[in-house]
Amino acid sequence: MKILLIDDEIKIIQSLKQGLEENGMEVELAYDGETGKKLAEKNDYNVIVSDVIMPKLNGYELVKALRYKGNETPVLLLSALDAIDEKVVGLESGADDYLSKPFAFQELLARIKALDRRKGSKATNNVLKYADIELNLDTRSFFRGGHKIDLTPKEYSLIEYFLRNPERVISKPELAEKIWEIDFVTNTNVIEVYVNYLRNKMDKNFEKKLIHTQFGIGYMLIDQPA
Repeated sequence: MKILLIDDEIKIIQSLKQGLEENGMEVELAYDGETGKKLAEKNDYNVIVSDVIMPKLNGYELVKALRYKGNETPVLLLSALDAIDEKVVGLESGADDYLSKPFAFQELLARIKALDRRKGSKATNNVLKYADIELNLDTRSFFRGGHKIDLTPKEYSLIEYFLRNPERVISKPELAEKIWEIDFVTNTNVIEVYVNYLRNKMDKNFEKKLIHTQFGIGYMLIDQPA
């Protein structure tokens, strides 16, 4: 397994590199976000592990830049910032996981392995279909009525979860846990914002709407009469 490790704290990054290599991983290092971005664009990695607060390009900006270029390598962000809002920002930037400092090395190792397994599990001949929508899990392509619709990583995760749970009310706490991997906070509107992003792409230009709000509860993917 090949890992890109990005952190400006030299002692920490060298220690993590040694631990990962002792567990059979090949590790390349970058000491700032800009160098990490160039390495990620040039080479293939199983997982990218990046600090958030770094010179030249912070972790959030790094992930956004990679996702904009179509790079879907799993990214684990590390940060001493432990607030829920910080985790939301990290995950919304396109990161796949977020680990707060300080952390046990064994937890970091387990999360890296989990991200690599998750990436590998996508390489299957699976197509999820419901009504006139279709999600190809191999190519990560989404279609409605035969028309291809481009999705961000979080929009993709949302529609995949809806397609795996059609005609079932999905609560906001469930979406927070399954899609963002955080506990639901009542004063955040991040879920409503991203459901609306998805709706604007897959429902707005079609007569029949498929994502329906269940007021006070959550959302449902259902094909019902207009």
